[in-house]
Amino acid sequence: MTPDFWVAVAFFLFVGLLVYMKVPGLVASALDARADAIRKELDEARRLREEAQDLLADYQQKQRRADDEAKAIIEEAEREATAIKEQAERALKESIERRSRIAEDKIARAEAQAVAEVRGAVVEAATAAAERMLAARVQNDTASGIVDQAIRDVRGKLN
Repeated sequence: MTPDFWVAVAFFLFVGLLVYMKVPGLVASALDARADAIRKELDEARRLREEAQDLLADYQQKQRRADDEAKAIIEEAEREATAIKEQAERALKESIERRSRIAEDKIARAEAQAVAEVRGAVVEAATAAAERMLAARVQNDTASGIVDQAIRDVRGKLN
């Protein structure tokens, strides 16, 4: 009996003891439980990854929609600004034209009034001159009636 024999016997006794105590089953079940836990963690990780990808896609879609809405708002604001600018330009042009017409009307009225005043002054001057001429030529009562009639005729023709 050599030492190698005793080592082999001890080894087989140890292995037999391990089998008797069901250590290989315990080790296998522990490894299976560990494999199941790892599999569950991987499944959970895959599910979380897919959920994260779905959320990312959803947020990217929302971002695109928000960008589109922002662009639409900017375009609408630009159109409104252009419309307001055009409306203000039209209003300013109309205001200038209205004020020009009012000024031209005032000028025309002032011209007409000046012409009327000049005509009135001319009529008065012509009437006075005619009265003085006729008074100098005619000295009696008949002349006074003729002068009055002539003055009325001149005023009627000039006005």
